[in-house]
Amino acid sequence: MNKLYQYLSVALLSVTYLSCSAQAVVLKNNDLQHIRYTGRVAVSDSNTMLSWTATSVKVNFKGTSAKVLLNDEAGDNYYNVILDGRVKSVLHLQKGKKEYTLAEGLPDNKHELELFKRTEWSMGRTWLYRFSFNKGATLLNAPAPKKRRIEVFGNSITCGYAVEDTSGKDRGTAPYENGYISYATITARHFNADYYSTSKSGIGITVSWFPLIMPEMYDRLYANDSTIKWDFKQYQPQVVIINLFQNDSWLTNMPDNPQFKSRFGTTPPTAEQLTSAYRNFVKTIRSKYPDANIICALGNMDATKEGSPWPGYIKQATADLNDKKIYTCFFPYKQTPGHPSATEQQAMADQLIAFIDKNIKW
Repeated sequence: MNKLYQYLSVALLSVTYLSCSAQAVVLKNNDLQHIRYTGRVAVSDSNTMLSWTATSVKVNFKGTSAKVLLNDEAGDNYYNVILDGRVKSVLHLQKGKKEYTLAEGLPDNKHELELFKRTEWSMGRTWLYRFSFNKGATLLNAPAPKKRRIEVFGNSITCGYAVEDTSGKDRGTAPYENGYISYATITARHFNADYYSTSKSGIGITVSWFPLIMPEMYDRLYANDSTIKWDFKQYQPQVVIINLFQNDSWLTNMPDNPQFKSRFGTTPPTAEQLTSAYRNFVKTIRSKYPDANIICALGNMDATKEGSPWPGYIKQATADLNDKKIYTCFFPYKQTPGHPSATEQQAMADQLIAFIDKNIKW
C-alpha cells in the first residue's frame, strides 16, 4: 500500500511538473523592468491604457514566439508590429478583449519586439494586460530610455492622417492613418530619440473641428478626460516641435461653422488676438519645459502658401517672447490636394532634420 502511495505521489508530481513546464512565460503589463513604454500611458496593476498616436511598447526576450492580450475600445486601432527594428506586420485590433500572436517560428535568439500605435486617440483606447512567450523563453531587461527626446504638439499632419491613402480621396479613417511615417516620427528615428506625440487631427490653438483646442488638451494623460493631468516631470524633451494653426487658418474664415460660433460668436479673431493666443501657448509649453529647444513650425498645407498671413503671426509671437531657444521653421506649401503623402512627409522630415542639425546642440 505504501509503495502504491509512493508511486501515485511521484506520478502526480511528474504530471504537475509537466503541466507547469508546458506553460508560456508570462510578462505582466506593470513589469517595468521588462517593458518599456514610450508616450503618455496609464499603468496600473491590472492593465496599461494606450491612447495617443505613436505610443510604443517594447520588450526584449530570448525565444521563438510572442503573444499579447489586449482589449480595444472600438476596433479601429492599428499597430505596427516591429521585430528587431523592422516592421513585421500591421495588427488591426478587434473590439473587445483578445489575445494576438505577434511573432512565431523565430530563431531561438535575442529579439526586440515593439508595438507602435499608428492611430490617434479618437480611434479609441487600448488596454494591454500581458505578453506571453513560448515555454523556455527568457525575459530580458527592457530597452533603456534614449539619450535624445522629442515631443510634438500637432494636428493631422503629425498624426499621419490619410498618409497611406493612395486613391486621392484623402480618407482619414483608421486603415489609412500611419503615425509611423509622419515627418515627426521619421525625424525622431533619424536622431535615435524617444518620441512623444501630443497630437490630434483637426485641432487648433484657437478653434478646432470639434469642441477641444490644444491649450485645453496639451496637459492631459488621456485627451477626453480633463480630470487626470499628465505629469510633465516624467518626460523632459530637449526638442519640442509645435506644428499648429493649419486648422485655425480654415475655421476662422467659416462663421457658419458651429465651432467658430462657439469660440468667437459672430466676429472672427483679429491678427493681434491670433498672435496673442499662439504666444500664450508657447509660453505655456516653455513653463513645462524650461530647458527645451522649441521649434515653432507650420505646414506643409495651405497655411504656408504664398501670401498667407499665418507664418507672420507665428514670427511675431516668437519675436515677442525674445527667447534664444525658440525657433521658427516653415514647411513650404506642397501644392497638392489633401493631406501629405508619404513622399511629402519624408520631405518635411528631411527639412526638419537639416534644421535641427544646423541650429540645435543636443
